[in-house]
Amino acid sequence: MDAPYAIEMVNITKRFPGIIANDNITLQLRRGEIHALLGENGAGKSTLMSVLFGLYQAEEGVIKKDGKEVKINDPNDANDLGIGMVHQHFKLVQCFTVLENIILGVESTKGGLLQMDEAREKVLALSDKYGLQVDPDAKIEDITVGMQQRTEILKMLYRDNEILIFDEPTAVLTPQEIEELMEIMRNLRAEGKSILFITHKLNEIKAVADRVSVLRRGKYIGTVDVADTSKEEMSRMMVGRDVNMVVEKEPAKTGDTILKIEDMTVASKVHSNNAVKDVSLEVKEGEIVCIAGIDGNGQTEFVYGLTGMEPLVSGKITLCGKDISNASIRSRSKEMSHIPEDRHKHGLVLDYPLEYNMILQRYYQPQFTSGAGFLKRKEIREYSEKLEAEYDVRSGQGPVTIARSMSGGNQQKAIIAREVDKDHKLLVAVQPTRGLDVGAIEGVHKQLIAERDNGRAVLLVSLELEEVMNVPDRILVMYEGEIVGELDPKKTTVEELGLYMAGAKRNVGAEKAERKEEA
Repeated sequence: MDAPYAIEMVNITKRFPGIIANDNITLQLRRGEIHALLGENGAGKSTLMSVLFGLYQAEEGVIKKDGKEVKINDPNDANDLGIGMVHQHFKLVQCFTVLENIILGVESTKGGLLQMDEAREKVLALSDKYGLQVDPDAKIEDITVGMQQRTEILKMLYRDNEILIFDEPTAVLTPQEIEELMEIMRNLRAEGKSILFITHKLNEIKAVADRVSVLRRGKYIGTVDVADTSKEEMSRMMVGRDVNMVVEKEPAKTGDTILKIEDMTVASKVHSNNAVKDVSLEVKEGEIVCIAGIDGNGQTEFVYGLTGMEPLVSGKITLCGKDISNASIRSRSKEMSHIPEDRHKHGLVLDYPLEYNMILQRYYQPQFTSGAGFLKRKEIREYSEKLEAEYDVRSGQGPVTIARSMSGGNQQKAIIAREVDKDHKLLVAVQPTRGLDVGAIEGVHKQLIAERDNGRAVLLVSLELEEVMNVPDRILVMYEGEIVGELDPKKTTVEELGLYMAGAKRNVGAEKAERKEEA
């Protein structure tokens, strides 16, 4: 007789207002395997895992662990059964230290006092064993997203969980951090842990997963062995059609300069050095310029300085011939659209309905507000419905859906719809495909190229090497706050790009630096 499955979810159905998120789904996880869960944005992957972790209760179906039926009413029940979860949007207390977050809820006490020394020893031992180096005394608000994710993983391991759920674990990581995470997952599997791994990225599934189950629009499509299945077959199962993985575009036809940045310097919030140092660049109408680099090399602060979210230390920004170096965010947004890096912090008001999020920067315009200052609700709703249909933004209740309740990918699609549809000369797109499935990524890339072909200037900031190599007309590499290289994607290689990103090569600004030294 075969050994029972580590976890078996049988005929699970979960409904929300206006939508069946999980429609009679059966999922079987073997002991000691990495089992990927693949599906489009809003396919029901996170919902299914939230049912397993006790965050939601299914209306129908049963969960079995090691062949025995179990009832999981809340995450405490899940933890008691050895089930842990790293959420897509981390569940960490920002003002607590790494160590405090790891032990939260399972603290050791003696005479009413916390026993932190034992906890610290166990955390340091776990971090050594699995290669998850962290500073236990650092506050969450001061560490990178990669470090926050390590904290979440250590939180699971500290509780001796044997079933590990990773929900979109690579959506916010750099390529280097992704490689490290893959290695950690392999080590956990070697230890006998069973892993459920939600992702949209087919390369990652090929790299670490043993089997993959595919969901589409809340329904179970099938389970296949990864080794025997091509990426094309998996993407076809996921979106129900063939997806073109190659970005097709005509050569750029450039016009006037739309954006000109001269010697821009932006301070760092983390240390005393400047995060952006004397950056100069131009973006013309009809071209896509990509700023590439390893995360944390000044790209975020550069975008903050450009969009008005942070003041400049020095330098000049000219947009459509006007000096906007000290202009307000609203006045900049009249000529500039911005898809932000952090969709929750800067892209959406999460507790607003979708329709209000669609008009965030335009609510005061005559199209949406009457002369007396009242919102035109009918026009707002019709506009939101139009964008949802055009950009395939899926939500349970359409325009009245609260943004927080939507899947991460559909939140991203809503922001892209709003920013692309706005009248603008410059589109600043920061990590626009983060958290999107292959079908949606294909759509965003086509949209960026359509923007370019319509005579707009596009400034793309991306950490995805495939995107950097395929979408832009020019690549500028940022390293330690400086532009160190300008590359033609048609003539360069991923290896050469990697050398610039690591600071091993530079071909722009070197003369300027030498002149400064001579002076």
